Amino acid sequence: MSENARHLDLITDGLLNIEIELRQLGVWQYEALPPAAFESTQPFCLDTMSFTQWLQFVFLEKMKSLVEAGGPLPAVSGIAPMAEEHFRGREQSGRELVAVLEEMDQLLSSGLQ
Repeated sequence: MSENARHLDLITDGLLNIEIELRQLGVWQYEALPPAAFESTQPFCLDTMSFTQWLQFVFLEKMKSLVEAGGPLPAVSGIAPMAEEHFRGREQSGRELVAVLEEMDQLLSSGLQ
């Protein structure tokens, strides 16, 4: 298996781990968001959805589409710090979610495609 193929497998596993953590936190949503939620011009759609909604409906969906289509993946990622900020002061620590997002940030920022 080539290094790029292995890297893609790790990214696919990471996406699944993000979904698992969202489900374990009890924030996974089974109903789609209204179309207006996707019309945001703010980073992470902060004005129209929560951070965990953005992870589920924007980040995971876009990344799954890119992986399936063989498209270029983002070369830089800094999602874990946003997750840390989201969970700061909340009852849920989000520690495991932050950890899998840190792994994803490292994978995407490693330069392999």
